[in-house]
Amino acid sequence: MGRRYLVTGGAGFIGSNFVRYLLDHEPDAAVTNLDLLTYAGVEATVRELDADPRHAFLHGDIGDAGLLDGVLPGHDVVVNFAAETHVDRSISGPGVFLQTNVVGTGVLLDTARRHGVPRFVQVSTDEVYGSLAEGFAPEDAPLRPSSPYSASKAAGDLLAASYGTTFGYPVIVTRCTNNYGPYQFPEKVIPLFVTNLLDGRKVPLYGEGRNERDWLHVEDHCAAIHLLVDQGTPGEVYNIGADAQLPNIELTHRILAALDRGEDMIERVPDRPGHDLRYAVDSAKLRRLGWAPTRSFEEHLAATIDWYRRRPDWWRPLKEGRRP
Repeated sequence: MGRRYLVTGGAGFIGSNFVRYLLDHEPDAAVTNLDLLTYAGVEATVRELDADPRHAFLHGDIGDAGLLDGVLPGHDVVVNFAAETHVDRSISGPGVFLQTNVVGTGVLLDTARRHGVPRFVQVSTDEVYGSLAEGFAPEDAPLRPSSPYSASKAAGDLLAASYGTTFGYPVIVTRCTNNYGPYQFPEKVIPLFVTNLLDGRKVPLYGEGRNERDWLHVEDHCAAIHLLVDQGTPGEVYNIGADAQLPNIELTHRILAALDRGEDMIERVPDRPGHDLRYAVDSAKLRRLGWAPTRSFEEHLAATIDWYRRRPDWWRPLKEGRRP
């Protein structure tokens, strides 16, 4: 009998890709996928995952301790992807970010600890370090979150760390850079720009597009988390980065070129409040365990664009406010 995973947020972008990764790489694994199916949890994605009998979907909230009490016994690993993640939404309505990313994470941690689940991975973000003028943030860098989103994720990280210190609970925290790939909700920059252009619409670029991000393919992220389930040291934080920093204006130009569109398709929009200029993490600790990204941004950006070109059945209903 293989491991039993509870993957929370498994109807979202990174969570659903991690479920696929597990089913592909652990033939004996069984996955319980717990997701509240908020706007970014896509039922069409769940239906695809349900084609595998090792996957079981459960509609529910990580903040529901009673539900978790009935679910967690017998599981070997919890990987917590469940989160509100869009910075713009956190500025206009921070309450749900605090509820899910802080309170919900706390309930999940405590319930997993009480039931003795032997491994807990808290999936976080490089945004907790704030903007870096230069260099790369190591895991012990100060946390300087700039948005309600990143502040709520930093709080979740600290809660996770406290469970290791206070209770000796085996928690690992991961902090990853920007992901891209298939099944990403089309409010995020790459699928937003690609799907806008496919529909003949302009792309909204913040300010001058100087903001710089490190782009990691979602499958490389999944491989890193899978490695840490086995080889990560409890109580440690691990950065996950591709060292593929790119200004947003350059990213925009690459997407325009791939879709044979010109500069006239860029719409300059006012920058958002507190917009961090540059994220970059030092992932040397993880690389010493044998992980390295295997997917080049150039090649897999093209593959990602092609996926959205082929799958309007998945993304167009989401952009129209419907469920595919």
